[in-house]
Amino acid sequence: MKNTTQPHIFTFIALVCFAFLTQGCLEDKCTGEYTYIQYNPIYKSVEDIRNEVGLEANRDLCNPGKMFLYGSYIYVNDIRKGIHIIDNSNPSAPTPIAFLNIPGNVDIAVKENILYADNYTDLEIFDISSPTNPVHKGRVEDVFKGSSPNHDGNQIVGYDEEEVTVEYDCDIYYNGRAYPEGTVDFDNNIPSGGFINNNTTSFNPTVSTAPAAVAGSLSRFANYGNYLYTIDDRTDLDVFDISDACNPVPISEIEIGWGIETLFPSGKNLFVGADDGLYIYSLENPSFPSFRSKFDHARACDPVYVQGNTAYVTLRSGNRCQGFNNQLDILDVTDISNPDLLISVGMSNPHGLSIYEDLLMICEGEFGFKIFDKSEFNSIAENELSHVDNVNAYDVIAIPGSTIAMVIGEDGLFQYDFSTASDPIKLSLISATRECAY
Repeated sequence: MKNTTQPHIFTFIALVCFAFLTQGCLEDKCTGEYTYIQYNPIYKSVEDIRNEVGLEANRDLCNPGKMFLYGSYIYVNDIRKGIHIIDNSNPSAPTPIAFLNIPGNVDIAVKENILYADNYTDLEIFDISSPTNPVHKGRVEDVFKGSSPNHDGNQIVGYDEEEVTVEYDCDIYYNGRAYPEGTVDFDNNIPSGGFINNNTTSFNPTVSTAPAAVAGSLSRFANYGNYLYTIDDRTDLDVFDISDACNPVPISEIEIGWGIETLFPSGKNLFVGADDGLYIYSLENPSFPSFRSKFDHARACDPVYVQGNTAYVTLRSGNRCQGFNNQLDILDVTDISNPDLLISVGMSNPHGLSIYEDLLMICEGEFGFKIFDKSEFNSIAENELSHVDNVNAYDVIAIPGSTIAMVIGEDGLFQYDFSTASDPIKLSLISATRECAY
């Protein structure tokens, strides 16, 4: 007789095993929660940005960027907000007098009482013949690429922070972070306040009866004769004819390559600091600068200051340039076509720099501000005269005709009397709030 119960027993056993296996899989499922800060972009139309440009009452310095000295007035950029106008007739008691509201502003240049400033896309023009009452004279529209416009052409003007908690499983969790479908994580894409760079250039003041016009060494704007040079989007050099100062005319755009950051005109040449080296362009034809040479260096941000036949270049790590070198390179640029490295000097984290006679001033970020005797380049490392280590400094301007240095950094605008270079004395500070309420 056939045993008809055996198949049923096997079926039962199989079902029990399947149930146990299924339960085991459920128990092994990886679930959890992940909390992160999501940065949601805030957009404004170009029209709204343009309508906001204008003179306002003085306001607190919030997030200091670049600075420009013109005569006895200091123009200080508040990153992406505008420009503070400061009467510096008395460096021991500088007086803020007004604020130019310019959304998106990073750079400043001044020539013969005309101030040029970028917003996101435009070049703004102000007559500062009366520094206490600047007059907006107009703008050149759509000459800069702006900052990550959306499909409607609106500009990112900031970010709202939002704390987001999400559940995740093993299928979408990697690198220690969760990226749920449908969300956008801006955590690693916040614009550097460049400090956003912290990025500007130095103007060389020319001998004339006009007020001294000096930019910091991080400037991306530079003036030469009747021409204004600007860096656009870290790739291009834009040239404007400013023969008619209130009506700049864009005349050429030169593609240099990704990572250009600072401009310094010296003699008939324009020195362009970049992530990967120092570019030198001839200004024999100022309407269309021509490439002369390049000095290659390790990847790092590099402001440059030129005095005579010597160029001083700082390289630093710890920023968007993704470099690891912290040093001062001193170059002989007697032969513009073949710059020659004289010496590299180790530094802590060098940013902007300036020169007064045989004194070299270097900002070292969180490591402060230093003064060196540079008369013998081979012994600069041994000739550190002073170190102000209680400031976070990223650029410096030695005021022409004086022994006063303006130093800008996270905490605000400092001024020092360096008549005794071994013991600079702090004269004043306009503090930065670091909390932008506008």
